[in-house]
Amino acid sequence: MSGNAYEWCNDWYGAYISTAQIDPKGPATGSSRIRRGGYWNCTADALCTAGRSKDSPRIRDGDIGLRLYKAVP
Repeated sequence: MSGNAYEWCNDWYGAYISTAQIDPKGPATGSSRIRRGGYWNCTADALCTAGRSKDSPRIRDGDIGLRLYKAVP
Protein backbone atom coordinates (compact mmCIF):
# COMPACT_ATOMS: atom_id res chain seq x y z
CA MET A 1 0.00 0.00 0.00
CA SER A 2 1.52 3.27 -1.07
CA GLY A 3 0.75 6.63 0.45
CA ASN A 4 0.13 5.69 4.06
CA ALA A 5 3.71 6.22 5.23
CA TYR A 6 7.18 6.41 3.73
CA GLU A 7 8.79 2.99 3.84
CA TRP A 8 12.36 2.43 4.90
CA CYS A 9 14.44 0.29 2.56
CA ASN A 10 17.46 -1.74 3.58
CA ASP A 11 19.74 -0.08 0.99
CA TRP A 12 22.09 2.76 1.80
CA TYR A 13 21.62 5.85 -0.38
CA GLY A 14 23.97 6.24 -3.34
CA ALA A 15 23.97 6.86 -7.07
CA TYR A 16 22.77 4.03 -9.31
CA ILE A 17 25.11 2.82 -12.02
CA SER A 18 23.96 3.68 -15.53
CA THR A 19 23.56 0.14 -16.94
CA ALA A 20 20.22 -1.67 -16.79
CA GLN A 21 19.77 -3.82 -13.66
CA ILE A 22 17.13 -5.85 -11.88
CA ASP A 23 16.87 -5.01 -8.17
CA PRO A 24 19.93 -2.74 -8.05
CA LYS A 25 21.79 -2.68 -4.75
CA GLY A 26 23.06 0.46 -3.10
CA PRO A 27 26.51 0.92 -1.61
CA ALA A 28 27.68 -1.38 1.21
CA THR A 29 27.82 1.48 3.75
CA GLY A 30 26.64 5.05 4.11
CA SER A 31 25.01 7.64 6.35
CA SER A 32 21.52 7.77 4.77
CA ARG A 33 18.99 5.01 4.05
CA ILE A 34 16.44 4.96 1.21
CA ARG A 35 12.77 5.84 1.81
CA ARG A 36 10.06 5.16 -0.77
CA GLY A 37 6.36 5.70 -1.24
CA GLY A 38 5.42 9.02 0.31
CA TYR A 39 2.75 9.48 2.97
CA TRP A 40 -0.84 10.66 3.20
CA ASN A 41 -0.01 14.39 3.10
CA CYS A 42 2.46 14.29 0.15
CA THR A 43 1.94 15.63 -3.33
CA ALA A 44 1.00 13.00 -5.94
CA ASP A 45 4.50 12.86 -7.47
CA ALA A 46 6.00 11.87 -4.10
CA LEU A 47 3.70 8.84 -3.84
CA CYS A 48 5.39 6.97 -6.70
CA THR A 49 7.15 3.88 -5.31
CA ALA A 50 9.90 4.21 -7.93
CA GLY A 51 10.90 7.57 -6.48
CA ARG A 52 13.29 7.59 -3.58
CA SER A 53 14.40 9.96 -0.90
CA LYS A 54 16.97 9.59 1.85
CA ASP A 55 17.28 10.22 5.54
CA SER A 56 19.39 9.24 8.52
CA PRO A 57 18.35 5.84 9.88
CA ARG A 58 18.18 7.51 13.32
CA ILE A 59 15.14 9.57 12.25
CA ARG A 60 11.85 8.66 13.97
CA ASP A 61 8.64 10.25 12.70
CA GLY A 62 4.95 9.40 12.38
CA ASP A 63 5.11 9.42 8.57
CA ILE A 64 7.91 6.84 8.25
CA GLY A 65 7.32 3.11 8.60
CA LEU A 66 8.45 -0.18 7.17
CA ARG A 67 6.92 -3.18 5.47
CA LEU A 68 7.46 -6.65 6.88
CA TYR A 69 7.28 -9.62 4.59
CA LYS A 70 7.97 -13.31 4.67
CA ALA A 71 10.62 -14.37 2.18
CA VAL A 72 9.53 -17.25 -0.01
CA PRO A 73 12.25 -19.89 -0.57
